Amino acid sequence: MDFRKVAAGTAALAAVTMLLGVFTAAEGAGLTCAQRWPLCDGPLGGLLPANYLSFVEWFHRLVAGTTGLVVLGTVVQAWRTGQSKRIRYAVTAALAILPVQVTLGMLTVTTYEWLVLVAHFTTATAIFGLLTLAAAWAYRTTDAAPSGRYAALAGSALAVPAAVVSPRLLFAFGSAVQVTYYALLLGAFAALLAATVWLRGQRAAALTGVAAALVAGLLVLGRQNYSQTVAVGTVVALAVVVGCGFLAARTAGSKRDDTPPRDIQLDSR
Repeated sequence: MDFRKVAAGTAALAAVTMLLGVFTAAEGAGLTCAQRWPLCDGPLGGLLPANYLSFVEWFHRLVAGTTGLVVLGTVVQAWRTGQSKRIRYAVTAALAILPVQVTLGMLTVTTYEWLVLVAHFTTATAIFGLLTLAAAWAYRTTDAAPSGRYAALAGSALAVPAAVVSPRLLFAFGSAVQVTYYALLLGAFAALLAATVWLRGQRAAALTGVAAALVAGLLVLGRQNYSQTVAVGTVVALAVVVGCGFLAARTAGSKRDDTPPRDIQLDSR
């Protein structure tokens, strides 16, 4: 199978797992399963869930476990097929973080403390980012600049509706709105990371890199209780993301930004 598709599919599965986690927390299902881990509160000694909320938590665990196995398979294929160093190291780093992520997932069920929740979503964002970078590097070609501009524009475009549905702005931050908000942010994050890899100009790549870092911060910050000040700051940050993405797309390939990034070799082994 084409490794590029494997890498992209693995990153997408990681995003789905994160969104399921958001939905689980928003539904109030995070403390179900009688606060047991890895077992739940239903039949067969807790192997199955007892009710709807328990099923939500149980299903999230099932998908998360499947994602972990898929990441392992991606790492094996990356090394067996001789992918570039940066790709092999990125997916291996994602795999190395997984045990920490699993442990934090257990602690969110058994303790449910603020610091644990922050760490849990931070590591999830890091894993998704590493897998996305691996996929972007796998798809990178010597003429990836046009794709980079499109990716920068896509990241900016996704930030606009994310601002509209951001916490404490226009809508009650219920389950559907939370999942929508995070889906938009994850899409913007992935697009901006890809743009950073694909754009040739240093200035353009720096702009999308800053925008991606801002989105990553918002992904983690969004798991906290929002004050009105933080809510306004979120909209301002997303406005900066929009500006950076559009400016990067505009300046990419211009005479003022025609110096390729240092990381331009495609097959560094």
